[in-house]
Amino acid sequence: MEHIAAYQKQFLDFLNNKKWPSNPERLYAPITYILGLGGKRLRPVLTLMGANAFGQQTTPALPAALAVELFHNFTLLHDDIMDDAPLRRGKPTVHTKWDNNLAILSGDALLIAAYQALEIYEESLYSQLTRVLSKTAIEVCEGQQYDMDFEKRTNVSEGEYLHMIKLKTAVLVGCALKMGALIAGASLKQSEEIYQIGESIGLAFQIQDDYLDAFGDPKSFGKQVGGDIIENKKTMLYYLAIELGTDTQKKELITLFSTRPQNPVDKIKTSCEIFYKTGAQEACRAKVNYYTNQALDQLKALSLNESGKNEIEKFAKALMARSF
Repeated sequence: MEHIAAYQKQFLDFLNNKKWPSNPERLYAPITYILGLGGKRLRPVLTLMGANAFGQQTTPALPAALAVELFHNFTLLHDDIMDDAPLRRGKPTVHTKWDNNLAILSGDALLIAAYQALEIYEESLYSQLTRVLSKTAIEVCEGQQYDMDFEKRTNVSEGEYLHMIKLKTAVLVGCALKMGALIAGASLKQSEEIYQIGESIGLAFQIQDDYLDAFGDPKSFGKQVGGDIIENKKTMLYYLAIELGTDTQKKELITLFSTRPQNPVDKIKTSCEIFYKTGAQEACRAKVNYYTNQALDQLKALSLNESGKNEIEKFAKALMARSF
């Protein structure tokens, strides 16, 4: 991911110059905490890449990149509560370090701040950007609701799951690229085409995340490995195992995902063995490759300078190979 380091540095410098009020301290301390936990800042980097791809300097896109990052962190605060996640980027989640009420309120403040970050743009562009972000925001909420609904269902299809992760994850990646393109003056057709590329990258990213939850290195992954299994969260690995497994394997997996043992080590180990033996592990990696290649094919068809295409292509390929 070395080629994106310059984008990351530029964005981090901008983020670190953002001044938050000091009071009420318990409202803003969780915000500075979550924003300071690190991460690759992939979504704001894509906003800068989207602007650069259409011939714009990245500096004018920095406020929009900030809006994307603030919105993303708003979703993390709320998602971690709903998932009862203990770790985020290797550190205690906000609701664990403080409490649920503070995490909810600080998340709300992040959402509002995301829209405030866009107020710097002239009226016409501001209107375009807020429409894109608002559409994305409601879709992310829809995706989260589907995700929670699916936890209580045993008959979710792979297609339904793909639709859910498109809404919950992929649309924000598309939004990030599209906002950058709009700031650069791309046409509505061009901005929509680059949005579709972002969606494909986002699908690959989430399926890779599903894979890493079970088979990733906890030191580089930054989250509790096996967290989805502990919480009975059905991911692409689960649905592929149900599709590919024997009746015995399916029954065992369904039983495992209906239990919450005090010590989940054996549950994680057995689930991962089923994912491997059914071929779900390999099939999941193939899905990552499929959506990454779909993004690359869409990119080739886009009327864009080769330099801009190369940056996004490198980004997509690096995501496919990531271990974080």
